Amino acid sequence: MSRGVIQPSQQKLAEKLTILNDRGIGMLTRVYNIKKACGDPKAKPSYLVDKNLESAVKFIVRKFPAVETRNNNLAQLQKEKSEILKNLALYYFTFVDVMEFKDHVCELLNTIDACQVFFDVTVNFDLTKNYLDLVVTYTTLMIILSRIEERKAIIGLYNYAHEMTHGASDREYPRLGQMIVDYENPLKKMMEEFVPHGKSLSDALISLQMVYPRRNLSADQWRNAQLLSLISAPSTMLNPAQSDTMPCEYLSLDTMEKWIVFGFILCHAVLNSDAAALSLWKLALQSSTCLCLFRDEVFHIHKAAEDLFVNIRGYNKRINDIRECKEQALSHAGSMHRERRKFLRSALKELATVLADQPGLLGPKALFVFMALSFARDEIIWLLRHADNIQKKSTDDFIDKHIAELIFYMEELRAHVRKYGPVMQRYYVQYLSGFDAVVLNELVQNLSVCPEDESIIMSSFVNTMTSLSVKQVEDGEVFDFRGMRLDWFRLQAYTSVSKASLGIADHKELGKMMNTIIFHTKMVDSLVEMLVETSDLSIFCFYSRAFEKMFQQCLELPSQSRHSICFPLLCTHFMSCTHELCPEERHHIGDRSLSLCNMFLDEMAKQARNLITDICTEQCTLSDQRHHIGDRSLSLCNMFLDEMAKQARNLITDICTEQCTLSDQLLPKHCAKTISQAVNKKSKKATGKKGEPEREKPGVESMRKNRLLVTNLDKLHTALSELCFSINYVPNLMVWEHTFTPREYLTSHLEIRFTKSIVGMTMYNQATQEIAKPSELLTSVRAYMTVLQSIENYVTIDITRVFNNVLLQQTQHLDSHGEPTITSLYTNWYLETLLRQVSNGHIAYFPAMKAFVNLPTENELTFNAEEYSDISEMRSLSELLGPYGMKFLSESLMWHISSQVAELKKLVVENMEVLTQMRTSFDKPDHMAALFKKLTSVDSVLKRMTIIGVILSFRSLAQEALRDVLSCHIPFLVSSVEDFKDHIPRETDMKVAMNVYELSSAAGLPCEIDPALVVALSSQKSENISPEEEYKIACLLMVFVAVSLPTLASNVMSQYSPAIEGHCNNIHCLAKAINQIAAALFTIHKGSIEDRLKEFLALASSSLLKIGQETDKMTTRNRESVYLLLDMIVQESPFLTMDLLESCFPYVLLRNAYHAVYKQSISANA
Repeated sequence: MSRGVIQPSQQKLAEKLTILNDRGIGMLTRVYNIKKACGDPKAKPSYLVDKNLESAVKFIVRKFPAVETRNNNLAQLQKEKSEILKNLALYYFTFVDVMEFKDHVCELLNTIDACQVFFDVTVNFDLTKNYLDLVVTYTTLMIILSRIEERKAIIGLYNYAHEMTHGASDREYPRLGQMIVDYENPLKKMMEEFVPHGKSLSDALISLQMVYPRRNLSADQWRNAQLLSLISAPSTMLNPAQSDTMPCEYLSLDTMEKWIVFGFILCHAVLNSDAAALSLWKLALQSSTCLCLFRDEVFHIHKAAEDLFVNIRGYNKRINDIRECKEQALSHAGSMHRERRKFLRSALKELATVLADQPGLLGPKALFVFMALSFARDEIIWLLRHADNIQKKSTDDFIDKHIAELIFYMEELRAHVRKYGPVMQRYYVQYLSGFDAVVLNELVQNLSVCPEDESIIMSSFVNTMTSLSVKQVEDGEVFDFRGMRLDWFRLQAYTSVSKASLGIADHKELGKMMNTIIFHTKMVDSLVEMLVETSDLSIFCFYSRAFEKMFQQCLELPSQSRHSICFPLLCTHFMSCTHELCPEERHHIGDRSLSLCNMFLDEMAKQARNLITDICTEQCTLSDQRHHIGDRSLSLCNMFLDEMAKQARNLITDICTEQCTLSDQLLPKHCAKTISQAVNKKSKKATGKKGEPEREKPGVESMRKNRLLVTNLDKLHTALSELCFSINYVPNLMVWEHTFTPREYLTSHLEIRFTKSIVGMTMYNQATQEIAKPSELLTSVRAYMTVLQSIENYVTIDITRVFNNVLLQQTQHLDSHGEPTITSLYTNWYLETLLRQVSNGHIAYFPAMKAFVNLPTENELTFNAEEYSDISEMRSLSELLGPYGMKFLSESLMWHISSQVAELKKLVVENMEVLTQMRTSFDKPDHMAALFKKLTSVDSVLKRMTIIGVILSFRSLAQEALRDVLSCHIPFLVSSVEDFKDHIPRETDMKVAMNVYELSSAAGLPCEIDPALVVALSSQKSENISPEEEYKIACLLMVFVAVSLPTLASNVMSQYSPAIEGHCNNIHCLAKAINQIAAALFTIHKGSIEDRLKEFLALASSSLLKIGQETDKMTTRNRESVYLLLDMIVQESPFLTMDLLESCFPYVLLRNAYHAVYKQSISANA
């Protein structure tokens, strides 16, 4: 190689700068982690806080760096020496590595001075940038090292332990100890150290005079220049964005300020002799009050500079400059950066919108994209740093509630670059081969002097670019121009030393052209690296509190909630701040990124869920007005959710509330007042108090006098759409090899909220036993579902899956969280409240109305039974519970019946001997009368059988309602099941028949034998009773009921009412009880159902005929009403016929009985 004066050791400047800069970042990472560990009581090495070693540590620090091993204070160290060597080795050798790094940096700086390297950031950009980066990294490293308060204790402890173990100090200790002492005040020491490097450093810094002032402009100047605008000059929209200083255009302002501040502190003499240097220094001091050293470690510029300069003679003027700049920074820097962020929000929004519509512009305008990202990143980091280190009383300039919007547009631009990377590759491959190669070739040909080595390198550049083609992009070939960029870095080093044959200082056009070409190569093979370089915001990882506060501010402002997805997206940046020299922090930072991402997505989903819930609550309030019940509020729904009332969920809750309020106004229960007013108006009667305002009619909320009128529901829907935009912005997030799906968070929270809302809307009060009507709940649920379905307009989620998961769980006894469902609540209410009141005589079942109705009593019930049990309510209940829920209801009813049957069997056993005689003596009236007087608990038998009948009547209503509902939803399937049931051959095996009956019962179809009742009665365990005995008890139970029927005639409540087609004391339910119990019992015991019912009919007829001969009016007061029970039993039974009844009981008696009760009813009404 023909370099003459340049020695081989000096030909590695580019390589050394690259390696040392990377190693410097690694060392910073390790030293930073040591500082944080020593500052955390939990992570600090235990030897520094051990009480037994306290005196030894103090002695070591006091004597540092001297070593005195014979002191009594060190006795405890002898016991711990091996553990100290093992546990402090990582800390100690990190400090040794810092010392070695310092040695290498000093050696390289001396080499650069000896070579008299030319620095100009606009020409040899890579060389100048790496040189300045190395100076700042070295300075930063020594500052952070000096901030580790325990450094002397750690180094001293390790060395003493080494001395005690090996008999001598560690060989690195003397130099390391001296370095620690020398750099107690690192900047002061380095100012002395950099005196010989002043010329090179000041030249590199002064080259920023054309770059830094141009980057550090006000927002108004940016606005006047229409910075970053693609549409300001439509005619030049397709022209490539060009600059003589391409890499400087997106160079970080934060980086340049660190270069200037630290650089001019180290070579401060130039501030007195060069006006350009002083101008740069002042401008940097006016822009910030603190600089980022590393991550969240900051450097307070003005105080540090003033403390350093105050002891230098003749620097009063510089100190005054620093104080003036500090006042300027405190008073104006905050507002200036605030205005910049405001401008960048609109500029980046415009840029992102245009590029989304025309992604092809990413080719010619790629420079604008990376400039925008760099500018925005600088402003965000400035705000983050200063907000955490405020030195001003007024904090308004350091609180930006719209910061999420700026970050969001940054992420949008990053997404465009990643998505349309091939578009940019195609453009720049053609640019490099068709333009750059030609221009560079011409420049090389026109060089007056071009040594062989430089000629070879530049020829390789031209050949590399000329060989490129679009086909390589289409074939998916992986490009790699790193070698070319390193060659250009080497070439900069070769041509920047003094007396170089080809001096780049004399050929600046070549340098500027190559810088442009290097940018173009990065657009082909290094887009991801460019995104990290210009827009990495991993620093948020170390400002967790500020990060979470910004997120909360974003959610609190509805207009910003659409941008909240940027916070989970920022978590994907965190891993880029790790370094291979400190692998142990990867898991810590990875876990932090995962937890923050999970927390953000969870909060966003909760916000959306609460918004939807509020909309649903409003909708349900409106839908509720269709029901004729007292006024009520659905705020109970929110009471169940108070603990989860975080900001992220409240928007959806508000929308649901508004929607339900509107829907509620349409319900019939609210129309009475309107009708009354209309009637009174026609009759010209006073409608109430004077001046009483007219009630608003449903639909008024939709009438708008102008477009400016915005209702609460409008606001909620707007807020929901904004937040859902954010949740729907990306389908997946990759954070530390973990995939996050924002939509799944929303789906999960909607399921939880919908579940709690449904249960909440039942308004079940265990103390007062109040519950919402099924139709009312169904209306509210449908209103909720309407709102939830509208979510699909905002977010790509499967809301049907939410409905299936939630509503199917509500058909079970408990949901997946073990909480009660509407099935368990309604089952419990109907059994424990409604049917219990029936048993107490407060409610009666009216077959004519197919409903349970309140009876007039002294203590009025708190609810109207008809409003919970008529056919429309039972259909609503079936809609809500579905076949599974209705099956659970039936099983619960059957459990109650089985408990009553068990008690009946006990009564039969008590009277078994008498009943056995009565079974065979029904044709002997006198003997029967004598035996009947021996029976005990006759009234209890009838009462329990009536309760069974009531329960079966309620189940019949429920089954009929289920059949009606299923016939609407699945008519073909129901008709198939019905056809299957109706065509079972009589000779079919009972097990097979029961399977068909079970299927039919699940579809709500009535069966001759109730399978649920059979299962319930079969499960009763009999202790020491043979099957024959059980069968006998079943037969005698029917005998007991038959012979007890005449006693009903003496009950005043046994009167039959033609209007209700039943008796007020519910004895008409005995017909269903007798038939169903007989069918179930004799199916279990494999007896003949028909024979047993015939026997029952014979006994009952004989007993009832006997009361026709009674003369006591009190005993026979309702004889005709009781006669009708026989007809009801036969009508209800699939096993008995009227012919059979005629053979036992004269039909003329039944006819006369019907005539008598109808006549009595008419006279009573009259």
